[in-house]
Amino acid sequence: MHTKSLAQLAQGLQAGEFTSVELTHRYLERIDEFGPDLNCFITTTADLALQQAQAADARIAAGEAGPLTGIPLAHKDIFCTRGVRTSCGSRMLDNFIAPYESNVSEQLARAGMVMLGKTNMDEFAMGSSNETSYYGAVKNPWNLAAVPGGSSGGSAVAVAARLTPIATGTDTGGSIRQPAALCGITGIKPTYGRVSRYGMVAFASSLDQAGPMTQSAEDAALVLGAMAGFDQRDSTCVEQPVPDYMAGLEQDLKGLRIGLPKEYFSDGLDNEMARVIDDAIAVFRDLGAELVEISLPNTTLAVPTYYVVAPAECSSNLSRFDGVRYGYRCEDPQDLEDLYKRSRGEGFGDEVKRRIMIGTYALSAGYYDAYYLKAQQLRHLISDDFKQAFEQVDVIMGPTSPSVAFNIGEKSEDPVSMYLSDIYTIAVNLAGLPGMSVPAGFINELPAGLQIIGNYFDETRLLNVAHQYQQQTDWHRRIPEQFS
Repeated sequence: MHTKSLAQLAQGLQAGEFTSVELTHRYLERIDEFGPDLNCFITTTADLALQQAQAADARIAAGEAGPLTGIPLAHKDIFCTRGVRTSCGSRMLDNFIAPYESNVSEQLARAGMVMLGKTNMDEFAMGSSNETSYYGAVKNPWNLAAVPGGSSGGSAVAVAARLTPIATGTDTGGSIRQPAALCGITGIKPTYGRVSRYGMVAFASSLDQAGPMTQSAEDAALVLGAMAGFDQRDSTCVEQPVPDYMAGLEQDLKGLRIGLPKEYFSDGLDNEMARVIDDAIAVFRDLGAELVEISLPNTTLAVPTYYVVAPAECSSNLSRFDGVRYGYRCEDPQDLEDLYKRSRGEGFGDEVKRRIMIGTYALSAGYYDAYYLKAQQLRHLISDDFKQAFEQVDVIMGPTSPSVAFNIGEKSEDPVSMYLSDIYTIAVNLAGLPGMSVPAGFINELPAGLQIIGNYFDETRLLNVAHQYQQQTDWHRRIPEQFS
């Protein structure tokens, strides 16, 4: 059963080929067998999952089931789940039991999905390799010595190793798309505001967005339809109707205009990665799409802009973790100042501390105009580049990551090199656009991803383009041999 796609599992449940309880047992067994070696789960919720599966079977038997009823899933451990630990991969929240439900987990539970557990992640979503977690590094199922990407690396690994058919992720600067590429799965970051951030622990509030991580674009369309929608509890959530993403998958691509930014195919791109992307783009040309060379001239400014904006927002958001109200608290504080200092010093890891200090500096008196304000001005220039590009083309394509997965520990002592792992994804978040990564081939037996970027709220087209590509290729069906 674990080799089936989400759509196939839904059909099997409706046809009575197996029950949700049987399906849930199967995935829980795989988590027990393979999860420890991959380190992709922080918490498993077997008892809760089986309760939800029994309820789903009852709904199916009563003819009250929806397309997702009875399907297991895993949540990135950044989504609050009532009564279940929500750690954000940090010692700071190691003992935090969420008293309420995030909108994303609430919506998917309402759709009848079954929660298997919470996946490992870079601490507070800060990282590109899933090495900053308090619970240890997550391992890539294609090569256990390699990173899976981050920060949603645990979710990507769980889907790639078929420990769950779908997992949720969050994307602040590429944290759905980059691990999806490095693990050979499909991941989509919707338009900023398309999915509610309520109950999703904040890293950088103007950049964070939730999305599904799945085997295929078809699976992603099915889940995104349940995740998306207006939520009055989130002031950044946009009140706009959610289309039927499944209905748009079969449209042909004749006449589709694909933009190829010359900046994405420059000297910084690995030669083998360039070959993989060229081969993928050739498939679209054969499907009748038109290739258009475009320019995004401010692309080189994306990384420095992001690493001012995101740390500034994180320094503000993480100020709430002070050892007073909830989360980690140091032992025997001498006074209030000692409580703050030691609780934060002991509760946060090095990467989180690094970004808090950078952000606090950028927002401090005398430096705000020089750094944060300037970065916001550059952000507008980056956004304008995309707006001008979408006057000429329907979608933009290029690599998701400059290379395939690197080895664990290879870049951990070089933060700048690590930050450059997201060079092709960061601009999409700064502009608030939707983007996705689909499997496009292999380099040295490791997966490579093609990034597809769409215009605002045009997820329907993105999913259609990805689905048509996946109808012509089988990269998304590949499973790491030892987990098949």
